[in-house]
Amino acid sequence: MSSATTGVGTGTGIPAAAGRPETWSDATGTPVAGDVTRHARSKRTRLARGLGLRSRVTLTFAVGAFGLSTLMAGITYFTARQTFLSERQSAEQRQAFANAALVQNALRSPVTQVNQLIESVDTLPGSRSVLLTGGQWYATSISVGQSAIPSGERQLVLSGTPASQLFNLAGSPQEVIGIPLPAVHSFYFEVFTLDELAGTLRALAFALAAAALVTTVAGAAVGRWAASRALRPLAGLTDAAVAIAGGQLDTRVEAGDDADLEELASAFNRMTSNLQDRIEREARFTSDVSHELRSPLTTLAATVSVLESHRNQLAPRAQSALDLLDGDLKRFTRMVDDLLEISRFDAGSAELSLDEVDPGELVRRAVAATAPADADGARGPVTFPVEVGLGVDGLRLRVDKRRFERVMANLVENAAQYAGGVTRVLVERQPPYSATIPTPATAIRVVVEDQGPGIPAAERDHLFERFYRGARAGQRAAGEGTGLGLSLVTEHVRLHGGRVWSEDAPGRGTRFVVEFPLFPVGDDGTEGPLDSGVPA
Repeated sequence: MSSATTGVGTGTGIPAAAGRPETWSDATGTPVAGDVTRHARSKRTRLARGLGLRSRVTLTFAVGAFGLSTLMAGITYFTARQTFLSERQSAEQRQAFANAALVQNALRSPVTQVNQLIESVDTLPGSRSVLLTGGQWYATSISVGQSAIPSGERQLVLSGTPASQLFNLAGSPQEVIGIPLPAVHSFYFEVFTLDELAGTLRALAFALAAAALVTTVAGAAVGRWAASRALRPLAGLTDAAVAIAGGQLDTRVEAGDDADLEELASAFNRMTSNLQDRIEREARFTSDVSHELRSPLTTLAATVSVLESHRNQLAPRAQSALDLLDGDLKRFTRMVDDLLEISRFDAGSAELSLDEVDPGELVRRAVAATAPADADGARGPVTFPVEVGLGVDGLRLRVDKRRFERVMANLVENAAQYAGGVTRVLVERQPPYSATIPTPATAIRVVVEDQGPGIPAAERDHLFERFYRGARAGQRAAGEGTGLGLSLVTEHVRLHGGRVWSEDAPGRGTRFVVEFPLFPVGDDGTEGPLDSGVPA
């Protein structure tokens, strides 16, 4: 048997401990599954699109942790698999050759009972013996006999070469070792089940997969923490940028002890300082120019007044020129007044004189003040209705009445010039009044509707910009506005902590909505509700 043992060691059919990889096959020798193939195609670029910086950093850490843990798990699994399988094969080979030697010695005796001999050599749990002697097959198990042994294995052993092969039998991994016994003209096969080894490998794979999952989650958590810590200083820059966008130009950024952010903070502060200086210079320039223009405007107004008193003595062409001069002078005076008001907003010197008023009565008085006056200064009736919604009566609003009247005057004037006039004014509370579910009011809305053709969506974002007049820009017409009215509305409302916007009116026209909060900032810097907002 020494020659047979040497044949096994050289690997004619049986893999050595660190030999070539095995092929799993069925009983006919057809391969059904190879070594596990990993398909790790990265999709980080696709997933990263549209993600924020914090999410991208987290994803990078998670993918990196997943890749490393998967690599280590794969190396661990295949190394352990090869080691366990090699050790198992070595033990099975030793057992198979020992049994083969026992069978060969027993078959030399003419009185040997082959069936009893086969039963006596099965020493390992799960091992089954198959013997071909005298042209007849003997087996210890009905399920494992001649037909269960792969044909390639049988042919190789019957040709006189020891061999082994891994295969599947009824879904269970098996190993068969075949050894020729030339001294007694017989061939011995021993089949070993690998269910226990397969179960161990499955448990190991599950444990490694769980460890990879935990590592991935831990990597994502570490990435999230690292991204948050790295981006935390940028939150100060974000807050400062938001404050500057809101008009707080004196906002500055503190770099702290972070040397990497010191240069960024310094550059940001320099930019903010330069921006503040430029805006203040422009505000001072606008204010100075407006003030300087008031004196010549006063002189021109006095001159036009004198000419108006002698109007009948002027020629018709001179009267027409006087009318043009008077119209442009009024428009110029209005523009200078508006520029002075805007310069106060830009300089941050605009102040509120708050009074507690009834919202409905406030709107009625402000609308009445927009009615045209006759030669004696008496104002006519308002041609459009003022509607006060449910739940408004009983509420109290703190506003600067002068600025509110200016807001209403500008909105009414804008509708008269560009949209055929106002159709109605509506005063309503927010949220809307409900008799079944009373809720406190948080704001008062004043809605001004006109009968114009509507405003294109592309122009709505620019309506409240300074000197913006849409399609009317560049046209000259009597009584045309300065393009500052809606921008002043925005500034007045914003000073109260409110907001203004435009939207389509039901059916036709445009709605300008002005919203004032019921919790405005008072003169003492505190804020709080002025009324519960729930009518009795």
